[in-house]
Parts: sequence; structure tokens; C-alpha cells
Amino acid sequence: MSEIVKYVLFDGVHHQKLKPLTLTRPVADLRIGIFTIQEKWSLALNSKVAVRTKDYLRQKFNSHLNSAKIGISASIFPSLDFIDALDSIEENTIIMKSGKVLAISPLPEENDELDSKLSSYRTVQYTGEIQSVEKPMDIFILNALEIDRDLNFIQKENTHSNNYGTGNLFIGDNIYIEDGAIINGATLNSNDGPIYISKSAEVMEGSNLRGPLVIMENSVIKMGSKIYGPTTIGPSCKIGGELSNVVFQGFSNKAHDGFLGNSVVGYWCNFGADSNSSNLKNNYSEVKSWNYHTEKFDNTGTMYCGLIIGDHSKCGINTMFNTGTVVGAFVNIFGSGFPSKFIPSCSWGGGDAFETYKFEKAIELANIVMKRRGVELDKLTIDIYKSFFK
Repeated sequence: MSEIVKYVLFDGVHHQKLKPLTLTRPVADLRIGIFTIQEKWSLALNSKVAVRTKDYLRQKFNSHLNSAKIGISASIFPSLDFIDALDSIEENTIIMKSGKVLAISPLPEENDELDSKLSSYRTVQYTGEIQSVEKPMDIFILNALEIDRDLNFIQKENTHSNNYGTGNLFIGDNIYIEDGAIINGATLNSNDGPIYISKSAEVMEGSNLRGPLVIMENSVIKMGSKIYGPTTIGPSCKIGGELSNVVFQGFSNKAHDGFLGNSVVGYWCNFGADSNSSNLKNNYSEVKSWNYHTEKFDNTGTMYCGLIIGDHSKCGINTMFNTGTVVGAFVNIFGSGFPSKFIPSCSWGGGDAFETYKFEKAIELANIVMKRRGVELDKLTIDIYKSFFK
């Protein structure tokens, strides 16, 4: 008998708004703080939640749709007040706030039916506070808040003992380290926010870490690294140089010197030695960045914005990224000078000279990279990648 799942997280318009990060996955699979959005909802509801995403992603990511009835926008984060509103939602009802659909019961069977239901369903306005991710930059902007919230779901003991290695300096009492982590000769300062280090993570000697900071399982912080919060290092990453307010989704490398700030890095990315991103304009003005939804450069709402880079994208040594650069998925950047502030997916080149990255070559490299981490590049994933190659 299949498990009954009541709730389903649906992408809606936010799948387009959050590209390039969502080119290869649903909105619910994005990591902010410690957990992905789907994991946050599962923990908050103490049950599994279903996922409804775009057709080309459905074979890999859709789940439990046979029983789920109540749709929740995958862009919003759970809160006790909103969960109470979900518990009392009636049939043929939409919960909205400021023109945004937060939840719908029942969720239409097809993705393109949502708009048509707005006129036939009863509308209820939600008056409580909602935290949501509306653009890729919100992932690093909201990261400090989400680290604090996610720590509430972890069974932890506050510790700054030396059971995980020797020669460490712990500053503050807001440090949480799981058994199996290895830390030697490092400085951990939690006065500005918590530090959470997962099992099997390693922090090498000479590293200076400031919270809020999350280091997930199997990630390695290399010697002499400087990391300022609020930063999240997803699972199986290798990190070196200097970071400030960056979210790595997972399985990506920035292992060498160079600065990266106010940025979001997808899966399976790699940064060559001495690569740098600008995160602040010389005139301190608001940063403009490419918006996949409006298909133009829009204001980001912040003067701090570095790099947004999609899955399987890479840059060679000494690459310089301008403020607010957006790089799609499967982009290979090399050569001198600043590359364009928007580089579409499936591109290969440098400066202003890019050509189409051939699908066969891209998959060949992806297979090599993933095998090195013990991850199989399966047919479902290859089909997803093939869908957005020209």
C-alpha cells in the first residue's frame, strides 16, 4: 500500500524566476540555510511532502502525487502560523498574500491549470508573515535567517571541545559539531552567528571561520581558508581562499585562493585558481543582474551581489567575474578579461567570444566529474540535461 502524503510543493512561476539554479531541478530542491526547501517542509510537518515540477524534470523529481491534495508554493518557507492556515484550508480554496498564491486545495492535476483556477476557487487572504525566495539573490540574502531556523530541527549539543582535533581556537558558545567531523588548527568564531559542522566534514589547519556558517557532510575546508558568514557549504564541496555570504548547493569546488562574495553556486561547479568575483560596485549603487523571468537586466534590490552560477559550470584560472554576473548551466569559461554579465547555458569560451558547448562533450565531462565523487550519471539525469541543450 502506497504511503499517503497530504501536501505537494509546486514550482509555479518561481521555476522561471529562480533560473539558472532551477534549470536542472525543482524549486523545492534548492538549499538555503542547512536544508533544501523540501527538507524544511518535511521536518516542519513531520511527514513526507510531494513535489510537482516541470514536465522535463518530473521523471526524476515528482513523487507521491497520487495522494497529495494540498499544493504549497515551493518558494515559501514553513512557519507555525502558516501551517495552522494549511490545517484549516477548505476544498476549492486558494490562500493568497499580496497577489501571490501560497497554497491551493486541491492542486490542479496539470501545471498549466493553476491560473484558470484562480477565478473559480474561493480566495482567502493570509495576514501573517511569509518568508519566500523570489529571485536567486534571496538565497544568500536570507541565508542567515534560515541557518538559525534550520538549527531548531537538529538534535545538537552546544560544544567547543577539542574532541574533533587539536590546536583549535573556539570563540563564542554557538558552535555545533557532529561526531565524525575533523578540525585541526582552526579558529571558529560564533559571536556573530552559529557555526554548524556536519559529520565527515573536515576543516584543515590555518582556517578562520566566522558564523553564521554551515559546513555539510563530506565537505573539506582547505588550509588557510577565510570564510565569513552567512555562508553555507553544501555536501561534498572543496573550499579554499576567501568567501563571504555564499551558498554552495553541493558537490562543487572552489579549492584555491580567490574571493567569492554574495553568491550562489549550483552543483558540480569548479573555480580555477585565483578566480574572483566583484560583489560591490565602485559607486556603491544597486546591482543589476540578468532576470530569466523578465529576460532583461533588472535591479536586484541590493548593492551586494556577486555571482549566480548554474550546475556543471566551470571557469579557468584567474577568471574575473563582474558584479551581478549570471552564468547558466554547462558553461565553460576561460581566457583573459571579464566575461559577459550574462552567459547563457551550454556556452564555451571567454570574454565576449562564446560558442555552443556540444552536448556529447558536456556529458562526457560531467560523467568524469561525477564518477570521481562516486555519483552515477544516470539516464534520467542525462535526459534532463539534454532538454535544454540546443
